[in-house]
Amino acid sequence: QVRLVESGGGLVQAGGSLRLSCAASGSIFSVNAMGWYRQAPGKQRELVASITRGDSAAYVDYGDSVKGRFAISRDNIKNTVYLQMNSLKPEDTAVYYCNARINLHDYWGQGTQVTVSS
Repeated sequence: QVRLVESGGGLVQAGGSLRLSCAASGSIFSVNAMGWYRQAPGKQRELVASITRGDSAAYVDYGDSVKGRFAISRDNIKNTVYLQMNSLKPEDTAVYYCNARINLHDYWGQGTQVTVSS
């Protein structure tokens, strides 16, 4: 089976930085895309960032609220996706979920809490 294992969440002060990691393991034949979503209490789950491998390059997409502050990257050899979060704000507080399209199926991580204090 395929598993997504996340790390890097925690408590940080406003203006600080965190780096999230998500490693995929198991019977992996192909990884089409990997990304991050988040969900705050009382709000819908929203896209944070995603990265998709094209024919000759990777394509990235960011949610409007994190553009210019967050950066997604992917290690195709390790099947790992990273999310560098800078200039964190209290409104970034949420559960962050790793998502991946592997073997043409969608998988989700367990979620990791990110809390930004003021």
